Amino acid sequence: MSEQDAFSGTQAVAPERAFDLAALQAFMEQHVDGFTGTVDVREFKGGQSNPTYSLTAGGKRYVLRRKPPGQLLKSAHAVDREYKVMSALAETDVPVPRTYALCTDEGVIGTWFYIMDHVDGRIVWDNDMPESDPEERAAVYQSMIETLARLHAVDHVAVGLERFGKPTDYIARTLNRFIGQYRLAETTKIAEMDWLAEWLPEHIPPEEPAGIVHGDFKLANLVLHPTEPKVIAILDWELSTIGNPIADLAVHCLPYYPGLDPRGPLTDLDLPALGIPTEAELLAAYCRATGRDYVPHWNYIMAAMLFRHAQISLGILARAEKGTAASDHAVEMGRRAWPLSKAAYDIAQRLVG
Repeated sequence: MSEQDAFSGTQAVAPERAFDLAALQAFMEQHVDGFTGTVDVREFKGGQSNPTYSLTAGGKRYVLRRKPPGQLLKSAHAVDREYKVMSALAETDVPVPRTYALCTDEGVIGTWFYIMDHVDGRIVWDNDMPESDPEERAAVYQSMIETLARLHAVDHVAVGLERFGKPTDYIARTLNRFIGQYRLAETTKIAEMDWLAEWLPEHIPPEEPAGIVHGDFKLANLVLHPTEPKVIAILDWELSTIGNPIADLAVHCLPYYPGLDPRGPLTDLDLPALGIPTEAELLAAYCRATGRDYVPHWNYIMAAMLFRHAQISLGILARAEKGTAASDHAVEMGRRAWPLSKAAYDIAQRLVG
């Protein structure tokens, strides 16, 4: 079975993620404008950290996202933040689903949750878009970068997100967090990571003006039009905050580097033949969409984001070694730390040289 087949569509709700349908019905009748009918629920197959459900009632489809059951880290699975940023973007030209209601009463279905519109379209899991032709790939990638540029152009204060995150020192705070995790991790150390943990904090460039960053802007987190090659909704805002937009762009470009995503890396592919832009072409498209002459401090920020994701991989590996990782593929995912850290090190060495 392909990744597209494995993660697309819905399935019956697993017993461990089931909840009181009568309580949800009562909540929607009271809080969701225009709600009618009796709610039916299925869960999406995709591997979200926040369980996500397809709701049908009165001939209309909705989506429910909730915190997972059980004990959680205080700042993790912040569905209220997802709801807040999408609601704030509703009157902008950034495509987001319509939000209906946020519930912070755990007595309803057991955890916090929110309800939004179901956006009818396509979700493509593989970055090389194997079912598409070169013309469609090129158009989708252009639409992605234009959508990201529109997000970065939003005045976060004007849309009520002035307290959504700290507007300064985004790179420094990111490095402080992930270097701290690396130094405390009970797993194998990597020579390149050791060097980067010393070098990166000492060479932080001046910050860009802060804006809304999605945090995980990638093809699999976007809804494409059912028949046209364009983005019609951005999903999965769990990592969103106020920060450096160039760092958000760098995260979007991670598939151009080895080790990140076994489902669809762009390394070693004939990108021109596929219709997919190279990294340089994508950066040029971003500059055109944002009115920039160039992307400032690109190599440094790319190295920093590669380091970040290498540490995320090491954290997965550490949990796998302790037997607490959620995924059966945790060891494979954890081993990505080596090529990711090597890519970051190689970029930094060019800056040194």
